[in-house]
Amino acid sequence: MMMVSDDCLVECKIDDDSDEYDDREEEQITTPPPPPEFASKVPTPAPKPPTPSTAPATPTPTHTPTSTRTPSPTLPVNRDPHGINQHLKVEVSDVLAEPATPHSIDRVWLHSVVGFEKTRIWTYRCLSLLFAVPLALLCGISLAILACLHVWFVVPCIQLSTTFLPCMRSLCMCGVNVFITPFCTSLALCCSQIAVTLSNKDYHQMRDKETA
Repeated sequence: MMMVSDDCLVECKIDDDSDEYDDREEEQITTPPPPPEFASKVPTPAPKPPTPSTAPATPTPTHTPTSTRTPSPTLPVNRDPHGINQHLKVEVSDVLAEPATPHSIDRVWLHSVVGFEKTRIWTYRCLSLLFAVPLALLCGISLAILACLHVWFVVPCIQLSTTFLPCMRSLCMCGVNVFITPFCTSLALCCSQIAVTLSNKDYHQMRDKETA
């Protein structure tokens, strides 16, 4: 039986006074470490940190000021991305050019240039207003018919012909080798034995007939 030494005993005073007891509860009591023979090999767990409160945090509403944005100017749309009508870009200097010697009045030249530009622009706009939509519809219908014929008639016929032409070629070659080649060979052999000879008398008679 192992005896407890006196070093492990701690003297505690008991006081009935409640005030002093409360004050001593607030004080941190330091106890001496136990002797080595009673010390546990398991390490003392570290004190746990205080757990935060689980109350949901109310998000503070953030007010974003609405800024008035000026609309950006729209860029002109390129209606000829592939440049198929570059030759139609005609300027005034490409048509009207006045040399230095026969020089007209500045007002006349200015009004001529303005009239040329305005007439060209508004005539084109009026004609496109009348004919653009019908001609566009006609082009669309024509391209649709062409695409339909190409997809459903031309390409299938080409593919079928490339598939069946070797078979037809072999059949035609068999027919030629069986029927036509022997007939033509026999006819050529028969005709090769024919010989035509002309005498001088016959030759002179034929020449007299031609001269007459």
